[in-house]
Amino acid sequence: STATPDTPLEKQLDDMSTRLALLSGAVCAGVFVVGLIRGYSMLEMLKSSVSLAVAAVPEGLPAVATTTLALGIKDMRRHKAAVRHLDAVETLGSVEVVCFDKTGTLTENRMQVVTMNCGHDDISVRGTQFERDNNEPCLMMAREDIRRLIEVAALCNETELRPDGGGFNLVGSATEVALIQMAMDAGLDVPGFRTRHPVIRTRYRADNRPYMTTLHPQADGQFLLTTKGRPAEVLELCDHYWSDGVILPLNDEARQEILVANERMAGEALRVLGFAYTLRDKGTMPRKTEGLTWLGLTGMADPVREGMPELVEQFHRAGIRTVMITGDQTATAQAIGRQLNLSHGEPLKVLEASRLQEIDEELLAGMANDVHVFSRVSPAHKLIIVQALQKSGQVVAMTGDGINDSPALKAANIGAAMGIAGTDIAHSVSDVVLEDDNLHTLSVATRKGRTIYDNIQKTVHFMVATNLTEIKMMLAGTALGLGQPLNSMQLLWINLVTDIFPGLALSMEPPDAGVMERPPRDPAEAVISNKDLSRMFFESSMITAGSMAAYLYGVKRYGIGPQARMMAFSSLTFAELAHALGSRSKYRTIFSDIQRPPNRHLDRALIGTVGAQGLATVFPPLRRLLGGAPLGIVDIGVLAISIAAPWLINELTKPEYKLENEKPNQDESAQTEEKG
Repeated sequence: STATPDTPLEKQLDDMSTRLALLSGAVCAGVFVVGLIRGYSMLEMLKSSVSLAVAAVPEGLPAVATTTLALGIKDMRRHKAAVRHLDAVETLGSVEVVCFDKTGTLTENRMQVVTMNCGHDDISVRGTQFERDNNEPCLMMAREDIRRLIEVAALCNETELRPDGGGFNLVGSATEVALIQMAMDAGLDVPGFRTRHPVIRTRYRADNRPYMTTLHPQADGQFLLTTKGRPAEVLELCDHYWSDGVILPLNDEARQEILVANERMAGEALRVLGFAYTLRDKGTMPRKTEGLTWLGLTGMADPVREGMPELVEQFHRAGIRTVMITGDQTATAQAIGRQLNLSHGEPLKVLEASRLQEIDEELLAGMANDVHVFSRVSPAHKLIIVQALQKSGQVVAMTGDGINDSPALKAANIGAAMGIAGTDIAHSVSDVVLEDDNLHTLSVATRKGRTIYDNIQKTVHFMVATNLTEIKMMLAGTALGLGQPLNSMQLLWINLVTDIFPGLALSMEPPDAGVMERPPRDPAEAVISNKDLSRMFFESSMITAGSMAAYLYGVKRYGIGPQARMMAFSSLTFAELAHALGSRSKYRTIFSDIQRPPNRHLDRALIGTVGAQGLATVFPPLRRLLGGAPLGIVDIGVLAISIAAPWLINELTKPEYKLENEKPNQDESAQTEEKG
């Protein structure tokens, strides 16, 4: 029942489409009214207004957005990422927070028991050899507390042992497989021991019960109750403990010593479990587990995946916060958070999630902005954390692989599931499946997403600026009583031929330099900001001025008619094509020291469009269809000036302040792969 939020691009394009429709409708109605006042016929103005309305709205924009996103999905396939939704790549480009599920995502999910604590001893576990902290050999069978702990670890465990040749294939969770492997390495006949003590009752861990309990029959008629789970909670169930080979009452001093050992092991980034047991006369599971005897602790190492600290640093450079979500206790989570440098040099802030539901939603949304690690997290908490971050206004990505990650994966703006380790349900609710479980693909997707959004902005910039030019041309000519600079067929030609193909090519621009060195955009920011709109208005005014100058020259030389319209038509078309080159960057000009990498798609689009426009100028049947007329040598010279002057002015007035800190980077060098 978890709802998937709309993407930033969907919201922005909806908003922009509404604004453009209202603006275009108002302007076209204005042109129609002004034309009637000037004495033009109603039919003539109706045709021109409808044509202008068609030209004013960038119909190519949906095609550009869809094509760009589809190409992004195709590109992601090369990086072994299966994108399940068209807009997911774009959303990744606007992510502000990445929530990492620890086990199996940040870590390899290859658990191995490396240390134990029994009685007062820390015992190092190395393969089949158990060593005391002073390196004195300590055989498992020689100490009853160690033997009982290993037996409990083997019984309170759901790992399947499937015969495989001369050995066994262990099938189960990484934690429980590690415990069985420890027992087998210690010399315990796990299959035989389990056969002699079959499980008859199981109580699984739950949100409010962070431990598992099983019940097994004994040969003497009694029943063995075993428990494993979070050390502090298991310790609360105990009233006795093993010490120096005897069972003693568990006093406050002994409890504190055990808790200190737990904190010490957790501080070494180990996953720590506590073990306890008791003997019962009845073969029923008690409603309340208590009166247990404490056995000891096991500490498991789960290595951090190779390259994870570097990946976290990449996200930090891109202005993206990284948050780790784990069920481990706070000390363990804190140690791993430091290894990964999640706080980016600031003090690491850890929030224990055991009572997360009790925190007010508004307060939690504020707190979540400052937390780097959430510890002791239950499955329900993951969803609460993601929604709290979203409530604070952030675009959230969530990684995970298990069934318990699924609600959070679905609720996140981007859910990224592991392909190999991930469950089917995690795959089905996610937006992106990392086929090889490589989290570095997220960084690649982020770069691709940012590039896609930048390119959509460039396309919008080009299309809106050129459409504004057409509106201004028609409005100026009609208002000044100079006739209509463009007829209906010419308006449609410009809209279909010279707008769409360069616009599509701009959507395939290679990344800007430093695309991963800047913070993510504000998701509330419009695709066209007021600053951008002002710049588009200026650029369109320059192009309008040049084309109107060519039209006025034509009117003065030939009078109002086909020749003058052909001057305006040719000038405007070629000026818009030149503007496509200028739309490749907001800041770089043709005079910049650092030039953009080539865009072969745009080169092809311009060559094809220039050829089509040239044909419309010299091929009589097409020229007549468009209502044009032949042009002389002097006319072509005037056209060249009317095209070049606006282009140079627009280039020279670009704000270049961002170029000072701009350097070529790997984003550009990587574009040698970007080919048609």
